[in-house]
Amino acid sequence: MNRRGLRLELVAGLVIALALPVVAAGAQSLATQTSLTVTTSDLGGQTRAAAAVSVTGADGLPATGAVAIVDGVGQGGRQLAQVALSATGQATVMLALPGGAHNLRAVYSGDAIYLGSTSVTAAVQAQASSTPSFGVTLAAVSPSTLPLVLTAGDAGTVNVTVTPVNPSALTSPMFVTLSCSGLPNQASCTFSPESVEILPTTPTGCASGSPASACPPVSSMVLQTQAAGTVMATPPAFHGRGSGPVAWAVLLPGMLGLGGLAWGARRRALLSWLALLALVGLVATLGTTACNPRYYYLNHGPPNNVSTPSGTYTVTVTGQSSNGITAITQSTTMVLTVQ
Repeated sequence: MNRRGLRLELVAGLVIALALPVVAAGAQSLATQTSLTVTTSDLGGQTRAAAAVSVTGADGLPATGAVAIVDGVGQGGRQLAQVALSATGQATVMLALPGGAHNLRAVYSGDAIYLGSTSVTAAVQAQASSTPSFGVTLAAVSPSTLPLVLTAGDAGTVNVTVTPVNPSALTSPMFVTLSCSGLPNQASCTFSPESVEILPTTPTGCASGSPASACPPVSSMVLQTQAAGTVMATPPAFHGRGSGPVAWAVLLPGMLGLGGLAWGARRRALLSWLALLALVGLVATLGTTACNPRYYYLNHGPPNNVSTPSGTYTVTVTGQSSNGITAITQSTTMVLTVQ
């Protein structure tokens, strides 16, 4: 091998050696540590749990993204709520727990920088109650996973399951109305159906593969975002030599006023009457032309659509029912990311 070839090989080897650490650094993901603190309280005979979560990366910085509160161990755990972490890597969510033993975990799903992690299990014993109530849980349909990630202008579908608690104690049907809050601007949610019915015989569980009649009621929630629009209606062309409603709105009162002045100073009463008539004509004409919002809309079209702002949002889904005396409100949360 000649010297030139040897020199080229050495240069190529040096470039590869310098590039490898850069590639490795770009592909590196940092480990995280997730902690969970649960504080319980009694509210109307039902146990409420405040779950406080903190996620920190191996670099000591707070993590970003979403964290879920799961009840149960292993893969059989049931997700109770999902919430977006704040800028400090923390989040708090309120949970309504049915009576019995619960094993709560905080599960961080990770992001482009940090790996996912799971907290130590917190054992909670919830107070049993004989009062009829319900719980609300969510399951993603399209896209099929939570957090729900949508591009502005797209829609996502989530199944909302309303699970009865002590339905046998009901003396009349319980109707639960669903709603959502926490959506970004230019986004909306719709439920089908918006209200579900719970009877004393409504199932409290659902085995895999069971028909809908053997399961708690489910409502389909559609989250719709909005894309930016730039299409504007083309104003109609005015026919004639530059004349139009706006021109007449300005010229007509002036012409009437000049005509009144021609009558002379001895006809001041008539001039006053003509001035009043001109003012009325001006107001009426402007009200039907360019100064009227409807005129502007018909001739210029709607304004540009504003896009749903990108970001990560915690959406609260609430179910509310009333027996005529007291209201029962239960809710859960999910994370929506708009790109």
